[in-house]
Amino acid sequence: MQDVAPLGLPRHSVLVPYAYDPELAPVALQLGSPDLSDIPAARRYPGPPPAVDLTGVTVDDVHVPGADGAPDVRLRVYRPDTRSAPAAILTVHGGGFVMGSLDGSDARSAAFARDLGVLVVSVDYRLAPEDPYPAALDDCYAALTWMAAHADALGLDPARIAIHGASAGAGLCAGLALLARDRGGPAIAFQYLGIPVTDDRMTTPSMTAYTDTPNWDRPSAAISWDAYLGAGVRGTADVPVYAAPARATDLTGLPPAYVSVMHFDPLRDEGIAYALALLAAGVPVELHLFPGTFHGSTRIPAAVSRRETDEATEVLRAGLGLNPPASR
Repeated sequence: MQDVAPLGLPRHSVLVPYAYDPELAPVALQLGSPDLSDIPAARRYPGPPPAVDLTGVTVDDVHVPGADGAPDVRLRVYRPDTRSAPAAILTVHGGGFVMGSLDGSDARSAAFARDLGVLVVSVDYRLAPEDPYPAALDDCYAALTWMAAHADALGLDPARIAIHGASAGAGLCAGLALLARDRGGPAIAFQYLGIPVTDDRMTTPSMTAYTDTPNWDRPSAAISWDAYLGAGVRGTADVPVYAAPARATDLTGLPPAYVSVMHFDPLRDEGIAYALALLAAGVPVELHLFPGTFHGSTRIPAAVSRRETDEATEVLRAGLGLNPPASR
């Protein structure tokens, strides 16, 4: 299932009959978008995550030093019983910068470790508004530097670390790639940016049009950015590129990327624009728009959802230079 954290309590029912995929349409018409006016309540919805299949995977939590005296960062490390290569994935959960947890991304992280045979590290970054930018990005950078510094103990090649994120997690990954490049930090082999949040200006056609779409819409995005950046900051000249990567004017030298976007998602056009900007900067990019979908729709069993899930695994396999499964 797509690694997107539960997005909160329904604010309204979706009334506009967009051309959803036939398998998704019955569910889409019953869903609303999150009510982020009460973030603590949104964080409690919809309750505990389901049980996770940990077959073939050993899981441990570790605490690593935060950046510049910040609190320690909790990481969850997934070690497959059978390693296929000394490679690793740093995965960053979604949730609009204000929600989400390690528990919510357990299933996807364990599946990556088991199916790809590589180490997976999930980062429990600090959430806004209690800890606004740059707290979450600093925690992700602390996780990346810890992985590289402890490569021998972790049994990995520090040149074979991919980053993976969905929604706000993908936005953090895009910012992390920029930050690591500009600081001369650890190498990143590949960046997987699923339905990425990249642009605080909120002026794209999809962001303007989709005010009533399931799981995420323009009003939710506005609250999310205000929580992350601080009230009155979004859309101004004071927003750094590491917070909103769409603002970056130099994308050269970034790692190869995969970008996915969903059809009826306010984030669609900023994801497409970021992929095209990477391409224009000479960065190898794969871009995939999944038709008839909406934000987080990959949590709903449907053929298009299975395609996205399977593709994510294969994209990361290729990005890390892993061999195909033995059965192929």
